[in-house]
Amino acid sequence: MNNNEDQRIQNLLKQAIPSEQGELQRDLWPRMLNRLAERPTTAVPWFDWALLGALVLMLLLAPKSIPLLLYHL
Repeated sequence: MNNNEDQRIQNLLKQAIPSEQGELQRDLWPRMLNRLAERPTTAVPWFDWALLGALVLMLLLAPKSIPLLLYHL
């Protein structure tokens, strides 16, 4: 590409993607910290408990599957 084509592509991109926003109005990091603080960290979903129960049941009913499980870890 020559210089004229580069200029034309740059102009087309500037027209297609306007830069109206400029810089951010405020810092987003404090808002992110607040959102992380709002989340409960100790709650474990029921599905995790169900998977753990199924794993324990599988290991009790089929102890020969323990090496298979360890292999996949």
